[in-house]
Amino acid sequence: MKLASTIMIIGSALLFGLFLFPLWHVELQAPQYPTGLGMHIHIDGIVGYTKHDINNIDGLNHYIGMKTLPTKDEMWEFTVFPIVVGGMAALGVIIGFFGFFKNSAYKWFMGWFVLMTVLGILGMIDFNAWMTDYGTNLDPNAILKMTDDAGNPLSYKPPLLGSKDILNFTADSFPSLGGVLLGIGMALTFISFFVGKKFNASKS
Repeated sequence: MKLASTIMIIGSALLFGLFLFPLWHVELQAPQYPTGLGMHIHIDGIVGYTKHDINNIDGLNHYIGMKTLPTKDEMWEFTVFPIVVGGMAALGVIIGFFGFFKNSAYKWFMGWFVLMTVLGILGMIDFNAWMTDYGTNLDPNAILKMTDDAGNPLSYKPPLLGSKDILNFTADSFPSLGGVLLGIGMALTFISFFVGKKFNASKS
């Protein structure tokens, strides 16, 4: 059971990486920006690749009526997400240590994994909803009003995951190092359940 507990502790602790590294990143590429424009999305705010990227993105978006990118104080998620992530990471580590003293603790490993998975899915749904509002809720008085062939306003929503052409830009949206660490941590906590279950079965 020591092995399962160690894996659970390591997997849970990897979530603390989200306090050091960005969760996601969105990059815009276009001929007039050969090095691209990008933003790192942390659990507590958005930071540009360079100190000018956020202002440049907001400046471009102004012409088509998009909102400015939110600051830390403008989104409740940037306050709540660090609390949730920190709490779940600490809880996972505590449950992992509990496994050193009780063989049946592996069941709690799966319970933690399921809860964290649900929270992660809710977080992605919320993130996608924000991007939908950001890319479709446009200022009707915008300087440029672009429409499709049917006369409907264009959507400038970046992809949740992958690449998408938006006017003369290509938007890329992928996990950053924090997101990768989160994925590895989740995988390890999932594995810890089966390692613990196998150990428990061998003892009975």
